Amino acid sequence: MQQSSQPGYARLLSSFSIRTLQPHEIALAVDWAAAEGWNPGLADATCFATVDPAGFLLGEFDGVPAATISVVNYDDRFAFLGFYIVRGTVRGRGYGWRMWQAGMAHAASRSVGLDGVVTQQENYKRSGFVLAYRNVRYGAVIAAPPSFPPPDLVGESTKTPVDPTNPAMNAMMQLADIPFAAVVADDAEVFPASRTAFLRAWIDAPGHIGRAIMRDGRLCAWGVIRPCRRGFKVAPLVADDRASAEMVFAALVAAVGGGEIFIDVPEPNAAAVALAREAGLSPVFETARMYKGAVRPIRLERIFGVATFELG
Repeated sequence: MQQSSQPGYARLLSSFSIRTLQPHEIALAVDWAAAEGWNPGLADATCFATVDPAGFLLGEFDGVPAATISVVNYDDRFAFLGFYIVRGTVRGRGYGWRMWQAGMAHAASRSVGLDGVVTQQENYKRSGFVLAYRNVRYGAVIAAPPSFPPPDLVGESTKTPVDPTNPAMNAMMQLADIPFAAVVADDAEVFPASRTAFLRAWIDAPGHIGRAIMRDGRLCAWGVIRPCRRGFKVAPLVADDRASAEMVFAALVAAVGGGEIFIDVPEPNAAAVALAREAGLSPVFETARMYKGAVRPIRLERIFGVATFELG
């Protein structure tokens, strides 16, 4: 927008300032995300603050909060963008572009990922982001534990035959009892950067429940369910195969007694889509996973549920 197209445009921008949110203020961005209908978790703000506190920015107009963005640097190569929100009463003034520039400056030369609402996809493309795939949120009120059709005896991608009736082969465990290094290593297969601090906070957060399956001495499936503003969200859910994913999903839903359950599924993973649908869930929301810059390959076929749209 040119300054001459709106009276007082220069004054509006001069009265707009950007600062870093303090860790205890990140809850403001989460509240705004809730108002947008994104249904964040109850402990999200505390968990997010452990990763890169300097990556959460607040824009203020005459000292009043007006816009947010987060660009969280996971390492020296990868960052993730989220919480890109301008309050409805002050949209169209150029504040969003100022926030965008500040956030991307924080990322510096890193590659950046985001989960953007579909209506903003073209804008992100103009800023150099490329569509990778869609993530679809599924949700519904379901019973505990959910029932699935009998699974195949061989999972889609596992090298070991899956026998859900064999407790020794598929021992369900508390995720907290799994060596943390094993969880970090497994997560590195499905996310473009190591996120040790985030995982530690995510697993230990109040109200978060984790379950996992060990098979042949290795972690083959694990997930977390957390309380949200509405219901519960299974996030993440990672597994070698659909049968193992279903067992962890069922254990997580049973742990909270059922109710309104959500899971964010990468659309290209047909097994994950089938799991969500056969659990009785329906699409309620979607985002576009996009990247600017090169990212290391991930095993998308193992992602049955995304951890969070805000931090990846």
